[in-house]
Amino acid sequence: MTKPATEDVRIGSGAGAVPWVLSGRSAAGLRAQAARLAARLETDSAASVVDEVTEVGRSLVAAGTAHEHRAVVLGRDRADLLLGVRALAEERAAANVVRGRADRRAGAQVRPVFVFPGQGTQWAGMAVGLLDTSPLFAREIRACERALSPYVDWSLEDVLRGVPGTPPLDRVDVVQPVLFSMMVSLARLWHGFGVEPGAAVGHSQGEIAAAHVAGALSLEDAARIVALRSQALTEIRGRGEMLTVLAPNDQVRTMLAAWDGTLSVAAVNGPATMTVSGDLAAMSEFGAALSAAGMMRWRVPGVDFAAHSAHVESLRKTLLDLAAGIGPRPGEVPFYSTVTGRRIDTAELDAEYWYRNLRQTVRFDEAVRALLADGHKVFIECSAQPVLTVGMQDTVEQLGGSAVLMATLRNEDGGTDRFLAALAEAYVNGVAVDWTPAFA
Repeated sequence: MTKPATEDVRIGSGAGAVPWVLSGRSAAGLRAQAARLAARLETDSAASVVDEVTEVGRSLVAAGTAHEHRAVVLGRDRADLLLGVRALAEERAAANVVRGRADRRAGAQVRPVFVFPGQGTQWAGMAVGLLDTSPLFAREIRACERALSPYVDWSLEDVLRGVPGTPPLDRVDVVQPVLFSMMVSLARLWHGFGVEPGAAVGHSQGEIAAAHVAGALSLEDAARIVALRSQALTEIRGRGEMLTVLAPNDQVRTMLAAWDGTLSVAAVNGPATMTVSGDLAAMSEFGAALSAAGMMRWRVPGVDFAAHSAHVESLRKTLLDLAAGIGPRPGEVPFYSTVTGRRIDTAELDAEYWYRNLRQTVRFDEAVRALLADGHKVFIECSAQPVLTVGMQDTVEQLGGSAVLMATLRNEDGGTDRFLAALAEAYVNGVAVDWTPAFA
């Protein structure tokens, strides 16, 4: 990925919060820096002006060194920021203060894993805040729209904005290209602030976005796959559904034996998080059995088909044909496959691979184990809301390790303030962040 010019990365004027970035060699040093800044603010009335507040943030970034103990104070004006700085100086909790400690054993440049989930992260208005305030995000969305345009008859930006007359997000041939575009554009936004991925992993359709971000697929090839295969899925709509179950995997597999041939394990997300896929009647019976056993479960939102099951076999020729012309290449970022459960050479991502991606069980838990074994400790979901955190956390705990699991956006919280908070969380956990675009 080539980093865009700062003028393209910047958060637009009036976007909301301003970040003040602080760090110290020790917890006491961090508190002392905050105390000095608070004292300065209390005697400097000029800092009430928005431009001056921004200048303080810029000077902190320009003069500061990213020491081990870190904090970011987020605020829209002097009063917000001063409250946060005081809380930091006095070691009190505050909603607008993100603090943490970088693991120096990991080195100065912590590169996170970019995680791209499958369907189910969508919500109405999920990108409007960033579209209106981030030129880079808006530019990337429009690039995705151009790449999708040969295959769809609707406007990506209009769908995101909910313009009357646009198709709804509950259509698989709409929601999958929209989510692909969302994930790719969020990854580009992270990259625009200097956050370089150390690896990429995708869940189901999320592998298409992961492959593009890893450098394996051009945007045009990735858009072709996601658009045409989501249209192919309309042929099996109404015949099946998918259900996520929170229970030990062995227990769920034992129960599934009664529906062998009609239900399949669609995805294994962690030691106690599994998605089941299959026929409607069998799924109804299975749901009743789960209810009787007191097991937590829910339908995958907006899914009325059975991906990762035998239903997909009827689409094999169509899926192979639509991906036949793509040109996969060796990636720039390590790619961990949830088809194989391990790191692979992205030159292998041919048409047959993309069929297997939709037909076989998603081995997300195995891919996460492989990532952890290779030393990755920070994971960022590049999506409209996090849906894989529970499974990843269970996997980490089962292995007796530790990791930082982060969201980019959250449900009903998808603007620039939320993105800056995510940047802050990454920074205080040791990820290298270029803060200068926040003050452009």
